[in-house]
Amino acid sequence: RFAYIVQRNLDLKRSFDKNKDITKEELQLYIKEGATIIDVRSPQEYREGHVDGAISIPDYQIKKEIQKHVKNKDELIVLYCSTGHRSQNCQKILENMGYNNVYNVYEGIII
Repeated sequence: RFAYIVQRNLDLKRSFDKNKDITKEELQLYIKEGATIIDVRSPQEYREGHVDGAISIPDYQIKKEIQKHVKNKDELIVLYCSTGHRSQNCQKILENMGYNNVYNVYEGIII
């Protein structure tokens, strides 16, 4: 039964989407390009450590807070969390709001 549960969880893992995802190794290139880096983890996680220069907008506040930080919907944005799931959900929210240049750090960043 345990093996089935583990296998089932592995099946839920999505594949890398080269049009929407970047690797944690590529993040520095996006920072050099001037991307706005947004940490969508909780405020507590952000306080414990974050990417230099990252803005803290927790996933549950992204829809309400994004326009205060990023007014230009064509601006380059990179979202991250610890696993890539919360940031992927936020990416979809921003795309639905009309943001055109939003990338997700695939599999997240552990800081």
